[in-house]
Amino acid sequence: MKKRTKIILAAVLVLLLLVAAAAGVGNYFVNFALVRAEEGTEKNVAPEAATTDEVQQTVEENNERIARHTEEWLSKAEKETASITSEDGLKLVADKYYGDRDSHKWALLIHGYGGNRSGMQNIGAYYLEQGYNLLMPDMRAHGESEGTFIGMGWLDRLDVLQWLNLIVSEDEEAEIVLHGVSMGGATVMMVSGEQLPSQVKAIVEDCGYTSVWDIFSDELDALFHLPSFPLLDLCNLVGRIRAGYDFKEASALEQVQKSTTPMLFIHGSEDNFVHTDMVYELYEAAQCEKELLVVEGAGHGESYNLDPELYFETVFGFLENYI
Repeated sequence: MKKRTKIILAAVLVLLLLVAAAAGVGNYFVNFALVRAEEGTEKNVAPEAATTDEVQQTVEENNERIARHTEEWLSKAEKETASITSEDGLKLVADKYYGDRDSHKWALLIHGYGGNRSGMQNIGAYYLEQGYNLLMPDMRAHGESEGTFIGMGWLDRLDVLQWLNLIVSEDEEAEIVLHGVSMGGATVMMVSGEQLPSQVKAIVEDCGYTSVWDIFSDELDALFHLPSFPLLDLCNLVGRIRAGYDFKEASALEQVQKSTTPMLFIHGSEDNFVHTDMVYELYEAAQCEKELLVVEGAGHGESYNLDPELYFETVFGFLENYI
């Protein structure tokens, strides 16, 4: 009897150690991926770019030109700060830019993972030039917005609904385009499957991922050379408990299948972070009116930097059909 008791106690101890180890691993990766970066630091999660030196030189040259364009158009616009309270009680902050107070054209611009609202100013300047007013939020757990856990687009989709309501409360005649890059691209796709205000006329997604599960699976392989099973399953369990969402449920792929809002999909052909294959899968899944632009040679989030003329001619050519 004593021997049996010792065996049972040993088995329980081993089980507890395994559970503790699993919880430790899950917490490590959730902290790495989802807990907001400390002020003054950045989360370095992207693999080394696979683009050529020629492409990078072109991007750098274009960035100088884009920066001058941005400074010119932002200096002409009236700027205000706006805020909302999310459904879970977080204060979220945004900048508004009015290029024309009489215009009913609005662009809601969503930045990517680890960024903030200023990262969308370059794209915003082109919208100002086309007569749009802008709303550019800091997403939860980014910039000046509150929050501990990054929403990866899934929690953010509900925040975007509230930002849309803010625009509509100010301008019932608004014609709104959603434009997001990277995590912002995933965000606008994820919100596309929700019940949107009728004022939302079109969506532009740039290099967004198919789902949180898929992008985390790729990152486990690229950064840690680790398989999805069982590690991602452990992380998902911890993520559901701590961050409040399931990585598989957080699917842009499933959301675009429900969307009726016209959507432009943009991706770089050499994106080795959010792999280019994802955009073809998303485009095929979408049941709405749609268009696809793959910018040859561009890496992750570089499409407009590499070829701004092609990028914005495509964007505004698409939007003029709906706004």
